[in-house]
Amino acid sequence: MSNRNIVRRVAVGAAAVLLATVGCTTGTEGEQQAAASIDEGFTIGLLLPESKTARYEKFDRPYFEEAVAELCPKCEVSYQNADQDVSKQQAQAEAMLTEGVSVLVLDAVDAKAAGSIVQQAKEQGVPVIAYDRLAEGGVDYYVSFDNKTVGRVQGTALIEGMEKAGTAGEGQVIMINGSPTDPNAADFKAGAHEILDGQVEIGAEYDTPDWSPDKAQQQMEQAITAVGADNISGVYSANDGMAAGIIAALKAAGVDEMPPITGQDAELAGIQRIISGDQYMTVYKAIRPEAEVAAAMAVAAATGEKYEGSQEHPLTEVTDEAGNTIPAVLLEPIAVTADNIEDTVISDGFYTIEEICTDQYADTELCKGAGS
Repeated sequence: MSNRNIVRRVAVGAAAVLLATVGCTTGTEGEQQAAASIDEGFTIGLLLPESKTARYEKFDRPYFEEAVAELCPKCEVSYQNADQDVSKQQAQAEAMLTEGVSVLVLDAVDAKAAGSIVQQAKEQGVPVIAYDRLAEGGVDYYVSFDNKTVGRVQGTALIEGMEKAGTAGEGQVIMINGSPTDPNAADFKAGAHEILDGQVEIGAEYDTPDWSPDKAQQQMEQAITAVGADNISGVYSANDGMAAGIIAALKAAGVDEMPPITGQDAELAGIQRIISGDQYMTVYKAIRPEAEVAAAMAVAAATGEKYEGSQEHPLTEVTDEAGNTIPAVLLEPIAVTADNIEDTVISDGFYTIEEICTDQYADTELCKGAGS
């Protein structure tokens, strides 16, 4: 089933839940403000963390706005991006609460620091949906991907890539993880270690502030100096943006044939690096259903109703660092290599073949097969 069909089915199911459960509370311990009305409309605050990763502006925001429009045509979305600045996100949240949003959808720059945003919202009776990253403070709902599974998918694919390259059991693997302030990055790393530990020799490992491609490039340069370019048999990169910096460092060191390199987010540039052979894999996380679930959670919470999940995306529970039990939907990630690009990001409409097959990539196997 394509993502678009999933979205439509989730939207219909979510709307049915909203209509069938009027009067339920959202779990804010009696602090919920007077319920908003779908008929009259209300404002939903959407706070995204940064713009270095292409997905947020290109996919998350428009998909979320489309989903809200389908569930609540008279609702408005008040949107801000924090540009990876904790203080800026705090100020943005405070402004939205002052303006009277009925619910916040929060993708935190720093999960712990975001606890103060959650607390302020609770004091005003405004429910909070944690989006993609689990903010502290006892949010009302959480939607993301099974993040340890993401890391396991990356680690498994890296070993697979090394086996295909004939370098399994040789050389050393470099691990360049995500931001230390992002709890998802810790889960990605833990999941990857579950697969890699005991299977490969890890020559160097770094955490990358702000998920910065430039910092990832600097870290890779350090690793090349420490380990030697010819002794690197694979690179764990936590996302596609950092993979770009890693590849730049390897090319600057004179490496012509890249070792297997992982990624995440299925960025267009990442997909293009995969078809050209510079990057081995990425992780495709279907953002449209994630945004759709977040919208359904937000509308339910704002209207004083209980989000029940759907057949495609059942409700489960997670526990934050303070021990709060949070109702959650965790979606499944998919490994994308050159072998299944057509069956994943293209078939789901995430990218078209024309977007991928620009002139620079016209001679790749995928693009020649498409007649471009």
